[in-house]
Amino acid sequence: MSICHAFTKGVASFLGIGYNFCILLTGSHTMFKDKREVQDCLGRQQYIATEEISTVLFLAERLDKPILAEGPAGVGKTELAKAWAGATGRELIRLQCYEGLDETKALYEWEYAKQMLYTQLLRDKLSQLLSDAETLSSAADRLAAEEDVFFSERFLLPRPLLRALTSDKPVVLLIDEIDRADAEFEAFLLEILSDFQVSVPELGTIKAKHQPLVLLTSNNTRELSEALKRRCLYLFIDYPSMEQELSIIRLKVPELNLKLAQQAVQIVQRLRTLDLKKSPSVSETLDWAKALVVLNAEHMDEQTLNTTLTVLLKHESDVQRARGGLETRSAGGPPQLDQYNPYANDPRRKRK
Repeated sequence: MSICHAFTKGVASFLGIGYNFCILLTGSHTMFKDKREVQDCLGRQQYIATEEISTVLFLAERLDKPILAEGPAGVGKTELAKAWAGATGRELIRLQCYEGLDETKALYEWEYAKQMLYTQLLRDKLSQLLSDAETLSSAADRLAAEEDVFFSERFLLPRPLLRALTSDKPVVLLIDEIDRADAEFEAFLLEILSDFQVSVPELGTIKAKHQPLVLLTSNNTRELSEALKRRCLYLFIDYPSMEQELSIIRLKVPELNLKLAQQAVQIVQRLRTLDLKKSPSVSETLDWAKALVVLNAEHMDEQTLNTTLTVLLKHESDVQRARGGLETRSAGGPPQLDQYNPYANDPRRKRK
C-alpha cells in the first residue's frame, strides 16, 4: 500500500466514510505505482483480477494506450471497466455499440429544435441585419457571416465519445461490444484511439482536455481490424478456473455456504466442457448462486439442480444436453469430478 493510500485510509477511518471514498480522493490525482497496487485497488472494488489483467491496466495507464479486452460474453469485461473507474476515482462514460451505430449517436449531433427556436426568437434581429441588403446575394453573405452563431457549442449535443474528450475531469471511457458495430464505425474510432482528438466539420478539431482511460470490449463475434488492434494493448479474459470462480462467488455472494458454492462451481465448470450453444458465464454463475440463497438451499440435490438449471442455461436444447451430460459423467466420470455431482451421489442411481 502506498503512503498516500495509507494516509487516506486512516483519514477515512477517522471520519467514518470508508476506504473506497479514499480511493476517489486520491485516484484521479496519482498513478498506480505498480501492478500489485492495481490488483489491490481492483480488489477493493470487488473485482478479482489476475496478474495479467493488473499488468495490462498498469501499462495502459503508464503508456497512455487504450485496452482491447476480448473473450466470451459474461466473463467480466464490462465489470472491469466499472472497477477501473472506481479504483481511479473517475467517472465511467459508456458507449454501447450495436449494428448501425454512427457518429451522430456516438460523437455528437446538433440540437435542431433549439436552433429553430433561436431562429424564431431572433427573427426581428435577423430582419434588421438584412433590411438594407441591396441584393439577394449580399443578404445571403450577411447571413452566412452569422452562421457560426447557430453552429457553436451552444447547440452541440455531446454523445459519449465527445463527453469523454471534453470532460473537465479525467474519465474512463468504455466502448462496449465493439464487435457489434460496423467496420465503418470501427474505422471512425481510429483518430480518437490514436490521437485522442476528433474532427467536427463546423468547429474544427477538438482535442481531449484530459486523456481518458479507454477500454474496448469484444465478444469475438467478428474479427476486428489490425489498425484498431495496433492502437491498443490486448487482453484476453477467459472463463475463470475453478478456484477463481469459487473466490468470485465467495466475494459476491457471501451468504451462500462454502459446500454449496463448491458444488455450484463444480457443476458450472463441467457444463462448460459440454457442447452447448451458450456456456454459462460468470454473471450467470452469480445469478445461480443468488437463486440458491433465495431458495434457502443447503446442498445440491438432483431436484434443486433440475429446477434451477435454466438460470444457467438459456436454450432448452442446452438444458437437455446438460442433464444428459451430467448423468453420463456420474456413471463413468473420474472420482475427483464427481464429488459434488448430485447425479453421482444419488443412491437411487446405479453406476454402470
